[in-house]
Amino acid sequence: MSPNGSDRSPRRPMRRKLLQAMTAGLVLATATGCTYKDFPRLGMPTPTTEEAPRILSLWQGSWAAALVVGVLVWGLIIWSAIFHRRSRTKIEVPAQTRYNMPIEALYTVVPLIIVSVLFYFTARDETKLLSLTDKKPDVTVNVVGFQWSWGFNYITPVDGVTGDAKTDANLDAIPDRFKKEFPAAAGGVYDVGTPGTKNPQTGNPGPTLWLPKGETVRFVLTSRDVIHDFWVVPFLMKMDVVPGHTNAFQVTPNQEGTFLGKCAELCGVDHSRMLFNVKVVSPERYQQHLKDLVKKGQTGYIPAGIAQTSHEKNRETNNL
Repeated sequence: MSPNGSDRSPRRPMRRKLLQAMTAGLVLATATGCTYKDFPRLGMPTPTTEEAPRILSLWQGSWAAALVVGVLVWGLIIWSAIFHRRSRTKIEVPAQTRYNMPIEALYTVVPLIIVSVLFYFTARDETKLLSLTDKKPDVTVNVVGFQWSWGFNYITPVDGVTGDAKTDANLDAIPDRFKKEFPAAAGGVYDVGTPGTKNPQTGNPGPTLWLPKGETVRFVLTSRDVIHDFWVVPFLMKMDVVPGHTNAFQVTPNQEGTFLGKCAELCGVDHSRMLFNVKVVSPERYQQHLKDLVKKGQTGYIPAGIAQTSHEKNRETNNL
């Protein structure tokens, strides 16, 4: 009984608050709109390319490793707090452990092993994802980033369009090591947007990049001004768009639909408006879209960006 004659325990309010907090946490967890099918992806969207599951697997593996380490650390903290509390042992200052070589070796070696394993799987998957030699692309698109929107050069032969992407002056910023794989006599077409451009079907802001389902697409990334970042969210893949340096990667879309893309690099005051859409359609519909761009007069190519310096060209040549 408490000193004032009440049999209420002072611990009861704390228990009640703990129960309320747990209930609130459960409500928040179940009110996010996620289903049990979404949980295994751990926040990632549904993959829409053949390469994306590899990225998702790496993400899930990293979370699993982090969870194992977290459970171990939390368990040791809770165990120490419960079984070595002063009210239980009645010891003012517990025994101090110093210079314990097995323990010191353990907390030095184990983190090194964890980091090494994560590094191995990351390097393995990165090498595979960034390889441009495993498969020849069916479609090549030069993605041009600029403040504050995007342009898309479809580097492909199109009926009724003359020209050659390998010698076009607007593509001088792209190194020869990429140009040598461009299709012959690729007059090409383009599309370019502004922050106010919207997709006519969905109303989503930004220009729309069209891609064919089931065909390997190589993105050649160039910038006209500052560093941007080309990110198609459900592709689970993004890469910097750097002025004076050309990056490239390729994916194979395997699901039709219109997906959101954005710039993932803080590039200035209107960075948040650098949005775009990616519309994946059948190969036949894709070819029809290229013909529609010809009818609009959007033939040839827009300027790709800032040309490489001789120093950058030499660096890339030496790294080949």
